[in-house]
Amino acid sequence: MNWESPLGILKARGDDNMAIGPQDGRDWTSNGTADYDAYFGTPTHDDHVLFELLTVGVFQVGLSWQAAASKLPVYRRLFAEMVPQVVAGFDEEVDVERIANDPDMIRNGRKIRAVIRNARGIVKIQREFGSFADYLWQFVNGTPFLLPAVTRDELTNQSAIGTAVAKDLKRRGFSFVGPVVTHMFLLAAGILHEQVIDA
Repeated sequence: MNWESPLGILKARGDDNMAIGPQDGRDWTSNGTADYDAYFGTPTHDDHVLFELLTVGVFQVGLSWQAAASKLPVYRRLFAEMVPQVVAGFDEEVDVERIANDPDMIRNGRKIRAVIRNARGIVKIQREFGSFADYLWQFVNGTPFLLPAVTRDELTNQSAIGTAVAKDLKRRGFSFVGPVVTHMFLLAAGILHEQVIDA
């Protein structure tokens, strides 16, 4: 199966059960854009990676994916290596101010607060479903969902599945998880796959 990464590099994945994560031998302290491109479209069941991908989606609102993804090393440094259980304990005043004052950070208090709230939501979901991954993958019955084939001009930034997941995440207290952010997050996590055909 083939699809494009956000950098436009055609990727082929033969094993839809392949998962990636911080222990897969890659240098996860390198360029955030390269890390995000390596993640993008690869089915993952790793809650740590899913939290990183969701965080990029939160910060991407109003920015390019490259600008948001380039900050992955900064997010890791400021958000306790992106461990949801630790970030869930952050204070929404003190820690938001600390993070917003970092010169390398995208200084948007609402987005920083959203990451903390999303970490809390992930922890609650983990208690209920066993993992954030199990919760997300239930929406596609555990198998990457192939969206209908479209031409590049017909590509959309929303899907019925993304909208359903967004609605449920919001109900569970997540922030900055509208239909567009959630659709792109599910694509990045390999839960949804786009098929682009030549016109």
